[in-house]
Amino acid sequence: MKQRILSLSVACSLALLAGAGAAQGIKAGSDGASAGMRAPGTGRGAPTAAAPAAAQRNASAPRSADFIVAVVNSEPVTNVEVQQQFERLRAQAEANNMPAEAARRQALEMLIGQKIQLQMAAERNITVDNFAVQQAEESVARQNSMTMPELRRRLASEGIPEAQFRSDLKKQLVIQKLREAEVDSKVRVSDLEIDQYLREQKAKAGLAGAATQLNLGHILITVPENASEDQVKQLQAKAQQAADKIRAGEDFNAAVAEFSDVPDGKGGGAMGLRPADRYPELFVKATQATPQGAIAGPVRSPAGFHILKVLEKTSGEVPAIVTQSHARHILLRPSPQLSEAQAVERLEDYRRRVLAHQDTFEDLAKRYSEDGSAKEGGDLGWASPRKFVPEFEEALNALQPGEISQPIASRFGIHLIQLLERREAKLNQREQRDMVRSIVRENKLEQAFNTWAQEARARAYVEYREPPQ
Repeated sequence: MKQRILSLSVACSLALLAGAGAAQGIKAGSDGASAGMRAPGTGRGAPTAAAPAAAQRNASAPRSADFIVAVVNSEPVTNVEVQQQFERLRAQAEANNMPAEAARRQALEMLIGQKIQLQMAAERNITVDNFAVQQAEESVARQNSMTMPELRRRLASEGIPEAQFRSDLKKQLVIQKLREAEVDSKVRVSDLEIDQYLREQKAKAGLAGAATQLNLGHILITVPENASEDQVKQLQAKAQQAADKIRAGEDFNAAVAEFSDVPDGKGGGAMGLRPADRYPELFVKATQATPQGAIAGPVRSPAGFHILKVLEKTSGEVPAIVTQSHARHILLRPSPQLSEAQAVERLEDYRRRVLAHQDTFEDLAKRYSEDGSAKEGGDLGWASPRKFVPEFEEALNALQPGEISQPIASRFGIHLIQLLERREAKLNQREQRDMVRSIVRENKLEQAFNTWAQEARARAYVEYREPPQ
């Protein structure tokens, strides 16, 4: 899954926390669902900034002469575009000992593939609205443990214009919507494939190569940029105090509420079960020897001091016990009669009315939600990890019981989510097979997308041009 995301998000592979995180992206897909949300095979998170430390070199590098190096269905690819893409790939290429010329060729081919897919999206009238781009931008900030002002300052320090950053995010989102329509909705998983996966995992059990999956709780004590030595010491002491209180028996969620500076306030609960390589490398190393239920830290990153609790740790096998969430939601679908902005405004009003005790979430869902769960007051029942599309699941994971999210966008529309409660639950055999179905589907999506992208490339007209003499 990781490689597919990198191929889509390379346009926004930015240097935010060098070495502190693997690229993640928006995933989608459903074998059929109420609200289209209970989608097997959903992914972990939204567009994030990858770790290559190339952008600063890009900001200071001499600007190459511009000329057309390729034409894709009559649309040019310029030398400057290739050079910018190459700078984003440089650190990864150097780490893999890839010659510079091969990396430039790879940059060109990535741009060609991206242009082909954006052209296909335009032909199908696939668009992404500003609200979705804004949410993607906020997701990048959250996953790098930054506030939005901190993200903008970091982009500026790396020489990346904010408009370019948002444009790259928008391209990624458009391509993802194209992928959902062309690939994800057509992938199915059979019982035979589930059985095969379970046999393979059983054979891998105990082998060092089995993939570790983690679900971490997170507390962040932010260290401001240009903080004095005394400030850093004070904040480190605060982080140590939080860790000591948890080790002495204080509830982790209570410590989150008291100490954490995670953006949006309370995002320090369950971050979601995901492969270890989809967490920042710093987090993985810090928790490598930490048993389930214990905490690690404080550990220092450019963002501040982190305290991590290992909520779940598995080795490639389907976990027998998981954290389940019980939630409900209201879904509004933008249309010619209801713009996205109007949908957001209505949901913000519903949220205000519930918080002011002027209405109940359940009644509002029954009256206004455009999802099949409306007749149940928006109740989605108990859900294990991977049951919701990533943009929905990310927002849900950031909530504490009783809290209501701000409006969030998904491929299905605009949602308002209320988390009712969480629990640790032992999965029965059917539920474990459902989780395996999600994992197998992710693997099939990878293969299906690669095949589709190759076929789209083969159908396109691509003309390479020599540089001017």
